[in-house]
Amino acid sequence: MLLIDQCRLTWPDFSADYSLKVEDGALCALIGSSGGGKTTLLHLIAGFETPQSGTLTFRGSDLLPLQPSQRPVAIVFQDHNLFPHLSVARNVALGLRPSLRLEKAEWALVSEMLEAVGLTGYDHRKPGEMSGGQRQRVALARAMVSKRPIILLDEPFSSLDPQLRRSMIQLVDELRKRQSITVIMSIHTPEEVADVAEQMVLIDHGRVIQAGSPPEVLRTFHSRSSTAPDLPV
Repeated sequence: MLLIDQCRLTWPDFSADYSLKVEDGALCALIGSSGGGKTTLLHLIAGFETPQSGTLTFRGSDLLPLQPSQRPVAIVFQDHNLFPHLSVARNVALGLRPSLRLEKAEWALVSEMLEAVGLTGYDHRKPGEMSGGQRQRVALARAMVSKRPIILLDEPFSSLDPQLRRSMIQLVDELRKRQSITVIMSIHTPEEVADVAEQMVLIDHGRVIQAGSPPEVLRTFHSRSSTAPDLPV
């Protein structure tokens, strides 16, 4: 499992202290208000943030000494982070080798992953020639083709319409089951992932308020939302 134990980070205007367990192969959804610390937690796991104290292990191995590129983690950002001058196939291939010097079998793997995300025949297109949903599929394919056992998704589908967002969530669920990987996803619309997530985590002010089954955590989330004071206009 992925084990985060009392990892503390501090800035002049914000502090975080995370403790969380995520089972191997699970889909874990991070929910909570904007600015509450969901992205910070993902960046901690990915290695973009270093805690002042605490431990971070995966399958018993310490991740904290490892640079982001050395960690068993791939991350998909909200803005796709695709290279506009590269073809779809080459953007995906970056997940295998940043040098893009792939062997024939590796290019075949890229094509297989594009097929898995519903982009067969799009190999030579550029990101600018595609819709937002298609670009997100390219970013997802790049993360999945890396074969890393942990995939982090940082609000990746928030700019999509509800129907497309839901289809992307289902696609993520299908791919992670097929590849037996762990997915940790931050999301602003928790109900849309409640039926596929094994674990839901409520985060606020840099702390894990509750971790458990989606129905349990959603009850707490809605209860806290309904009792929150109105902000001045």
